[in-house]
Amino acid sequence: MPTAVASASWPLAAAMAAAEGQQPLPFFLRPLLLHGVGAGAHLLLALAVAGRLLFAASSRRGKESPAAAGRTLGGGFRWFRLAVRATWALAACELFLAAYSLVSWYLDGGGSAEWGAPDAVANQADAVSSAVAWLLLAAHLQLERSRRGEDQRFPAPLRLWWALFLLLSVLAVAVHAVTVLQYELPVPALAWARDAVSVLAGAVLLVAGFSATRGAPGGSASEEPLLNGASEAASAENDTVDASIFTGAGFLSVLAFSWMGPLLAVGHRKTLDLDDVPDLDAADSVAGLLPSFKANLDALTGDGKVTAFKLTKALVRTVWWHIAVTALYALIYNLATYVGPYLIDSLVQYLNGDERYASKGKLLVVTFIVAKAFECLSQRHWFFRLQQAGIRARSALVSVVYQKGFSLSSTSRQSRTSGEMINIISVDADRVGLFSWYMHDLWLVPLQVAMALFILYSTLGVASLAALGATVVVMLANVPPMQMQEKFQQKLMDCKDVRMKATSEILRNMRILKLQGWEMKFLSKIIDLRKAEESWLKKYLYTSTVATFVFWGAPTFVAVVTFGACMVLGIPLESGKVLSALATFRVLQEPIYNLPDTISMMIQTKVSLDRIASFLCLEELPTDAVQRLPNGNSNVAIEFSNGCFSWDASAQEPTLKDLNFQARQGMRVAVCGMVGSGKSSLLSCILGEMPKLSGEVKTCGTMAYVSQSAWIQSGKIQDNILFGKEMDSEKYDRVLESCSLKKDLEILPFGDKTVIGERGINLSGGQKQRIQIARALYQDADIYLFDDPFSAVDAHTGSHLFKECLLGVLSSKTVVYVTHQMEFLPAADLILVMKGGIIAQAGKYNEILGSGEELMELVGAHQDALTALDVIDVANGGSEVLSSSSPASLSLPLSTAEEKDKQNGKEDVDKVQSGQLVLEEEREKGRVGFWVYWKYLTLAYGGALVPFVLIAQILFQVLQIGSNYWMAWASPVSKDVEPPVSMSKLIYVFVALAGASSLCILVRALFLVTAAYKTATMLFDKMHMSIFRAPMSFFDSTPSGRILNRASTDQSEVDTNMAYQMGSVAFSIIQLVGIIAVMSQVAWQVFVVFVPVIVACFWYQRYYIDTARELQRLVGVCKAPIIQHFAESITGSATIRSFGKENQFVSTNSHLMDAYSRPKFYNAAAMEWLCFRLDTLSSVTFAFSLIFLISLPTGLIDPGIAGLAVTYGLNLNMLQTWVVWCMCNLENKIISVERILQYIGIPEEPPLSMSGDKLPHDWPSEGEIQLRNLHVRYAPQLPFVLKGLTVTFPGAMKTGIVGRTGSGKSTLIQALFRIVDPTIGQILVDSVNICTIGLHDLRSRLSIIPQDPTMFEGTVRSNLDPLGEYNDDQIWEALDNCQLGDEVRKKELKLDSPDLPSQ
Repeated sequence: MPTAVASASWPLAAAMAAAEGQQPLPFFLRPLLLHGVGAGAHLLLALAVAGRLLFAASSRRGKESPAAAGRTLGGGFRWFRLAVRATWALAACELFLAAYSLVSWYLDGGGSAEWGAPDAVANQADAVSSAVAWLLLAAHLQLERSRRGEDQRFPAPLRLWWALFLLLSVLAVAVHAVTVLQYELPVPALAWARDAVSVLAGAVLLVAGFSATRGAPGGSASEEPLLNGASEAASAENDTVDASIFTGAGFLSVLAFSWMGPLLAVGHRKTLDLDDVPDLDAADSVAGLLPSFKANLDALTGDGKVTAFKLTKALVRTVWWHIAVTALYALIYNLATYVGPYLIDSLVQYLNGDERYASKGKLLVVTFIVAKAFECLSQRHWFFRLQQAGIRARSALVSVVYQKGFSLSSTSRQSRTSGEMINIISVDADRVGLFSWYMHDLWLVPLQVAMALFILYSTLGVASLAALGATVVVMLANVPPMQMQEKFQQKLMDCKDVRMKATSEILRNMRILKLQGWEMKFLSKIIDLRKAEESWLKKYLYTSTVATFVFWGAPTFVAVVTFGACMVLGIPLESGKVLSALATFRVLQEPIYNLPDTISMMIQTKVSLDRIASFLCLEELPTDAVQRLPNGNSNVAIEFSNGCFSWDASAQEPTLKDLNFQARQGMRVAVCGMVGSGKSSLLSCILGEMPKLSGEVKTCGTMAYVSQSAWIQSGKIQDNILFGKEMDSEKYDRVLESCSLKKDLEILPFGDKTVIGERGINLSGGQKQRIQIARALYQDADIYLFDDPFSAVDAHTGSHLFKECLLGVLSSKTVVYVTHQMEFLPAADLILVMKGGIIAQAGKYNEILGSGEELMELVGAHQDALTALDVIDVANGGSEVLSSSSPASLSLPLSTAEEKDKQNGKEDVDKVQSGQLVLEEEREKGRVGFWVYWKYLTLAYGGALVPFVLIAQILFQVLQIGSNYWMAWASPVSKDVEPPVSMSKLIYVFVALAGASSLCILVRALFLVTAAYKTATMLFDKMHMSIFRAPMSFFDSTPSGRILNRASTDQSEVDTNMAYQMGSVAFSIIQLVGIIAVMSQVAWQVFVVFVPVIVACFWYQRYYIDTARELQRLVGVCKAPIIQHFAESITGSATIRSFGKENQFVSTNSHLMDAYSRPKFYNAAAMEWLCFRLDTLSSVTFAFSLIFLISLPTGLIDPGIAGLAVTYGLNLNMLQTWVVWCMCNLENKIISVERILQYIGIPEEPPLSMSGDKLPHDWPSEGEIQLRNLHVRYAPQLPFVLKGLTVTFPGAMKTGIVGRTGSGKSTLIQALFRIVDPTIGQILVDSVNICTIGLHDLRSRLSIIPQDPTMFEGTVRSNLDPLGEYNDDQIWEALDNCQLGDEVRKKELKLDSPDLPSQ
């Protein structure tokens, strides 16, 4: 504790003892406590510094440390020099004052028995220890300066000490002021001198400490050990200039948040884009956070077992600096908050003309204003640093979870769906970050209650025990509803998880739903899931009304109980004491409400941490499954020795066994076999993806892998092919040529710059597969693994790829290819024939063709299939079924105009975006339109409940002010004044008014919740109906992450928060009007200041909101790419691992996380920038009111009413800030409603059925299809895919459609199902134009086997018959026809066996 606290000298204790008839000082203000704490703190500082000096001396023994004089010092202000000089000056003052104190004590007879008095001992011990501590610290800093120069930063613990020193110095001033004002005890000049020196020196040291840190290079200051000086390596490690406007800000700029000025100016001038938002401070970025967090987590989880406790501990260690600083700010804020209620009685007595306070008016006003200033500063920086800590925690957790996702084993992947994993990063990590707001409440709430009781005890005596009892009762009353809320919220989250999982799966497979006409059935499934969610939402919302009632009614209840106890105990109620108590009750409102809320949030955060910890505990891929050697270490590329592998370690029979073979460098190895024989699993073994039971696998060299199901990233085609490698134009062109991609790229509107939709949605299956092959070729690996990629392309393209890629470009590489095409086998150096999980045959084609049955069976089956096709061809050869005018009509070239448009599109950079299928997410710009608010307010019951909510709040405010006004007017100013009413009448009227006001709150809360629930339900139903009725082009061009973001984050905001945000604006305005009305009763002149202040406040609000609104929108826009990238990475994790690109994807995730954190961080700073200025302006209003009150002649105004005005004025700055904050927050949050309304307005598909439809029940009976001059394109800005097709497909005949990959085969089918409507021309089925009938009427009468296989999570039955239209016999018949009946019968649950969706 600084000397300022210890500055009340021993003569003060003597004066207190000598004072007769004076009110004794409470123990809290006694010199014994203050000096004792101060002596202990300074003693600890002295020991720490002495230990550091001894350690430094021993470490330098025998070594010559470099002289600081030889250093090149940068320009600028020398903060370190200032700090050293200030420390020496303070040490000198402390030494002088300590010597003076000891001499004074000695001259006063210190040798007598008084030396044993506790106060005197503590006083002298504090004086001596502080002098020694500051001398040692000055010597240490001087030594550091001589060793390392002045370009260094101060260690974090030292800066914390200086902050604590300043805080307690100011606290000492407050203690002495209270001693003089409240208890009328003298404080000697020596004590005031020490106070002045301590406060001045503390301020200088704090400014120097934090200003030096701002400009210091290197990492986070919080990572330094105690008093270690500057890190010698820090300046060498990081010479780059950080682009963060926060990093380089000076002390005063940080103090007032002025460093936000440039960004706010840009946001006010133009609509902000992400490029306008500055970078994060290095310590806030993932790159700066992750190493520290991982090191902390690894140190705590040596056994590999991650628990919620260990995860919390690692987070605390990572952000401990923020935790310590915010704790200090929270302490300052809470101490400053209680100054007003404590001194309000003194102010009333002064206004009443009490002689004891005759000369204290100005001092009281200064104390009020200084306390307000500290309250404002500490709260703003407390909130800002809390949010910064939350952003860091979220970034660290998401990054660790993302990295874990890459290393999950196949068993772990099957145990967690992608939806559950996405929820961990989108919901659980968010919740942990949000907990930063609550982390200090556990110790703050008891402190706040204790301070409140101290004030109440000093004013009302033993009646404060009744207040304590009432507080405990209110807190306990909060527990049951909070427990219920917690339970309901958990159920709500569980239901939401299930709904989001189903929604994600449906969006992923929307094309098949549209083709089959199943979308409305699946929408009803989502609606049913939502109804289960809504039942818990309703319970949650209505239970929250109890919590709201308790929050607003708590001060009233505690006041009623306390004043009732005064009446029973006969304690006289004076207006000053009543007002002090009322102000205290209002401050007490926050801890009463916060504790249950904090406990609830702790439990929710614990649940989230448990979920994250359980995910981090999942089994990982074994690193020893494959022994990987660098290229050149062996002439054997792949070697299996007695390999035994299984996807399921607990299975009785392994998936693959007895694997023994070698593939030398440069060999081509073909793998063939029947379906399910283990071909793909063999490649998984080589990649290390499959758990190894026994044996050994060795590979030599880098690897590239082409999977059976193409995995394509969202983004440009070029980026997919380069896959993180630098562009080599010559090599790139060769790869495109080898993969037959050049012609495809010429057709696409922007060539290889075309943006691919989610999962390659705007590419054909063959194009996706060839891009995969091109990606592998460009990597120039040593070993290539191909998992039957040729099956997705036509025969001609497949032959070309095999010849150009495997026999050409990869002729010198080791290639292992799985294939069903027998014509590719003779080119192999080694053929592996798989059967039942073993290698049945191995050798060259000619060697094994006659040596066993397996290969002969495959070749025979292949030849039989070809013969069957030849027979069909001969049978149909004579009949020409195509009736087009000429063969060329099936493939017309682009018109001259289209060619011109295409060229213009390439040349005009501004138009590039318009021709892409996937556009950037649309975000509204500028102010949120009034129509959004109006739509939200009037959606439920036409807005009929809104007036009732407002009336209830107005009545509450009037009744509450009335009850307080009654207490201030009806209570006597002092004991000597006759009360205007009896004590019982005073209390009864107060109880009646207070009870009625509480009832109004309950009514208001019920109306608000009813409207909120109805509105949320209607918005959900309308948005989902709109999404499910959207055309397929919407899903092709919209990544599912955008839709999921609205269905989860935005919908949650509407479900639980939006109505409260809307209500808070109205309620806070009503409260503000009430406060101003009360203040104007005693000082109407306050309007002279209040009106311009309010104008300035709203000007600041408008200036701020331009930036904040766009930052909030950017937060929403930047979240979807994180979810989308995570989902893509999980799906393609095997491919990413095979290429060794984990670090590249981790880096991309870090970049996306930082892009999300940037607007979030600056949005938080912008809010504090605004609140700081609003607090300052409202403090001006409050200060003016106080100065005006003490300037009036005594007796001119009623002291009780004046005190009431000051009591309300104490909340003025908070409420004025709250009004503007609520308005800004509402404008930020209403964006969620705006985004939902965006999707409610999506253009719909044509009607599902037409009222005038009179189709025969057996239509189409013939099945004849006529295409007449058919032109089709996917979007107005894209070129035609089908150009002028005129053809007739006769009914009851099998028609084959062939063509090169990308020639329009799939598009023709989609046009037939009206997934894409013809731009020009007609499609007739049995002479009916399909564009004239309803979509369901059409699609329900057609059937399709889609190109991409699709499985929904559920059972075999639900996959085969989602609509429940067929009986078991029909389902079994279909399974038997597809040769799957026997497989399903083997399962225990038969048709009800679960079927995992393909990931």
